[in-house]
Amino acid sequence: MSLQTCSADQLAQLFGSNTTDPHAAATLICDQFAAVSRNFVDTGYAIDSTYLLFSAYLVFSMQLGFAMLCAGSVRAKNTMNIMLTNVLDAAAGGLFYYLFGFAFAFGSPSNGFIGKHYFGLTDIHAQNLDYSNFLYQWAFAIAAAGITSGSIAERTQFVAYLVYSSFLTGFVYPVVSHWFWSPDGWASAFNLNNLLFSTGVIDFAGSGVVHMVGGVAGLWGALIEGPRIGRFDHTGRAVALRGHSASLVVLGTFMLWFGWYGFNPGSFNRILVPYNSGSKYGQWSAVGRTAVTTTLAGSTAALTTLFGKRVLSGHWNVTDVCNGLLGGFAAITAGCAVVEPWAAIVCGFVASVVLIACNKLAERVRFDDPLEAAQLHGGCGAWGVIFTALFAKKEYVFEAYGGDASRPHGLFMGGGGRLLAAHLIQILVIVGWVSATMGPLFWLLKKLNLLRISSEDELAGMDMTRHGGFAYAYEDDETQKHGIQLRKVEPNSSTPTTDE
Repeated sequence: MSLQTCSADQLAQLFGSNTTDPHAAATLICDQFAAVSRNFVDTGYAIDSTYLLFSAYLVFSMQLGFAMLCAGSVRAKNTMNIMLTNVLDAAAGGLFYYLFGFAFAFGSPSNGFIGKHYFGLTDIHAQNLDYSNFLYQWAFAIAAAGITSGSIAERTQFVAYLVYSSFLTGFVYPVVSHWFWSPDGWASAFNLNNLLFSTGVIDFAGSGVVHMVGGVAGLWGALIEGPRIGRFDHTGRAVALRGHSASLVVLGTFMLWFGWYGFNPGSFNRILVPYNSGSKYGQWSAVGRTAVTTTLAGSTAALTTLFGKRVLSGHWNVTDVCNGLLGGFAAITAGCAVVEPWAAIVCGFVASVVLIACNKLAERVRFDDPLEAAQLHGGCGAWGVIFTALFAKKEYVFEAYGGDASRPHGLFMGGGGRLLAAHLIQILVIVGWVSATMGPLFWLLKKLNLLRISSEDELAGMDMTRHGGFAYAYEDDETQKHGIQLRKVEPNSSTPTTDE
């Protein structure tokens, strides 16, 4: 919001001849007008900052969703371990993103590859940034780290979590976010003076920047570690190692759904932006539309997965539906602000198909990801990047990114193929960058015997061997006093299972 000005000299000329001191009167009026104008500007900044902070709180609440989803998706003997890793993702990520990550991502002025200012938030007010920007971006960074932790769950040493989480949030992820979100980034749609293919990459809330980064990192971690003991039998056939709590999976999914309304609509950063002054249509309308597209993509993916898995497996599986829902969210994240609601339905439908196909491929190549994180966030995130290049609408792109009103948009919306070319490059460089950084890191941890726990610890469960006891008390004094014994009852299923 710009500050309105008033000229006392010009105003004084409008007073009649019977005014005793027209210049003094004009000066008084202009002073009062300036004070009111400053108050409006201050209010605008306060509203935008509050909006961004509230969005940051919503995105951070996704950590609770990640924690519950991860805990429910692993076996009970590893619950404390996976919950602790989720806490450490946030804590270690907070420190390293403060020291290095935010500077590498948004330290401007800088080159197209990496930022070089604001280390430790020094001089953050030198540009149009505030502490709320840091908090919001930190919540995104730890979301990427949380994705990776799910891929390597149930068999990873504690020190490996600390190392990879710090490296990912402090360096790997910030560099990618600089490329595509910083005004200085070489492929950023905000770099209006040097747009890649005259368009830049439109990855509004991070299908590529967040989800693909976390998914590809998890892919390499799981590949280098290898599958969990018992995940595949001696013939190579997949054996289901079921998570211990579908209830936690569902609760975590709902918490993530709630947080996604900060993840996607919040990525506007500001809400008090009128597109047509004096009308009810402004950025607040785009925020609402973004929430709608997010909802429709996730809902469509959930229903498609429900019926798709029913046909393939013969079961109505709530865990599969939850993963399908999240796959739809991961896919729509890139284009949520620049597509029509009907296109979000297309996005969710294809995202479900992509997730099911990736899971089938993972079983075929004996790839073990307890939370399907690499398939969900990597595969569906890549589809979301391509989807945006196909369905981005011209008017919405201009509203979200500004610049030339004729800038390229979605291929299927009459915008040509330049945006698709830019997005294909985004997919390639993210896969290449994360592979070149996180792959060697996981390999080095393995060579130093710091990556995977011993077979004995894995079979016994890390809660008992590494964290001092199980997360749950299966029997207590009351059950013993009344002679009640608890025993585990295994479900009957044609799918081979094991609890080891």
